[in-house]
Amino acid sequence: MRKAKNRRGETRHRPWPLSQRPGFLIRRLHQIHVALFQEACGEFEITPLQYSLLSALAVRKTADQTTLAADIALDRTTTTGALKRLAARNFVERAVDDEDRRARLCKLTPAGAALLAKIEASARAAHRATLDNLSEREQAAFVDMMQRIVAAHSNRDSATAIFD
Repeated sequence: MRKAKNRRGETRHRPWPLSQRPGFLIRRLHQIHVALFQEACGEFEITPLQYSLLSALAVRKTADQTTLAADIALDRTTTTGALKRLAARNFVERAVDDEDRRARLCKLTPAGAALLAKIEASARAAHRATLDNLSEREQAAFVDMMQRIVAAHSNRDSATAIFD
């Protein structure tokens, strides 16, 4: 908090405006992006989290749930729930790992791959819309800055995302 002195020389705290707080702005930007994603992709009945899981599986082909949770920087419980919902819709196959009976191996089904192909243009449009008030140069710089911040704080959780 910032401190200011009043007329008597006493120190008092000035409130820090929300509009200047990085954490508030990041949370607000996330809310905006989720709304834009729903507008662009609502017909597919997929959340941004589920889209991320489908995308990670498309890259990995087959992966256990713990690896997928790390890829998308999310806890295993939430990841497992999302994968179960995708499996219920036949977009993901979850099979017990023969080498570790406690683990589940996941892969896209043909229906999941088809959905991913159909949603891709709309999802990209939502990402573009999130940054559309910035010039192309500003967008590239903003994404670069976000990547640097995330990389600098990668030890803050157990996630090891697959940034290329």
